[in-house]
Amino acid sequence: MSSPLLFIIACLIWGSTFFAITLQLGEVAPAVSVVYRFALSAAVLFAWCLARGDKLLLPWRTQRWMLLQGCATFALSYICTYTSEQYLVSGLVAVLFALMVFWNPILNHFAFGSPLGWRTWSAGAVAICGVTLLFFQSIHGAWTEIMSGGNGHFLLGLMLAVTATVASSIGNVVVVKVREQSSNVPLTMAWSMMWGSMLVTLWVLLSGQSFTMPSGAKYWGGLLYLALFGSVIAFAAYFTLIHRIGSHKAVYIGVVTPVISVLLSIQLEHFRPGAMEWAGMVLCLSSVAWALQSDTPLPAESMVEA
Repeated sequence: MSSPLLFIIACLIWGSTFFAITLQLGEVAPAVSVVYRFALSAAVLFAWCLARGDKLLLPWRTQRWMLLQGCATFALSYICTYTSEQYLVSGLVAVLFALMVFWNPILNHFAFGSPLGWRTWSAGAVAICGVTLLFFQSIHGAWTEIMSGGNGHFLLGLMLAVTATVASSIGNVVVVKVREQSSNVPLTMAWSMMWGSMLVTLWVLLSGQSFTMPSGAKYWGGLLYLALFGSVIAFAAYFTLIHRIGSHKAVYIGVVTPVISVLLSIQLEHFRPGAMEWAGMVLCLSSVAWALQSDTPLPAESMVEA
């Protein structure tokens, strides 16, 4: 499958998954929903590998990287994402994920020594302005609520969403090391998702949460969509793109998905952004588009052709 088609598939699916996550909120604890999602995704991928005749066992030198990827991408990032959407509209969380286009080059700089271009820094400054405009009224309201003795849940949701973006970017860097050990994308995804679901299961047990079985068709429909499309298909497309063009360029999917997600929030969640919020979104996406024009070279580890 061509890289442009993989790019489009990932954008369309992930643009809708931020809303699909909201279908799983309420009846089941967010962390438990993460376990259900990635345990199901891992089972599907392992079955796929068995049907292809793949050997499922991998050496520890490979497993340790998949364990790290599972911790960052499929555990920490998604616990924070699901929990943040209890306090933030899904479209706003998606806009914050667009900022991964800055975290990736910064992390690649520390991991692989790749230089940071001047466009990355200038675009980052514009992005900060955009995020400030986007959340100014909500942050001001949350701060006022805190000062008057309230809980300030919006700020908690904002911090969780930012943490999720950083964890996802760490996972993107680890993908490069995983692919050095094994080129079998479905198998390495299966192991990483299994490690992630096991780590989240441990967190659920230690935190005293219960594994509630949902009864609503809406929850199960959202779970199947997120597990099969949002996890198996979209991540397969995304990790393949990282292998072909590097994480610097694959993360450009973050330019398109927030637009799709915000439009869905307006249609389905009755999100009504004002002039300041629209200006903030335009600045965020414009800064990302500006960063995409960066002439910073990819690290050697990322420049792998399919």
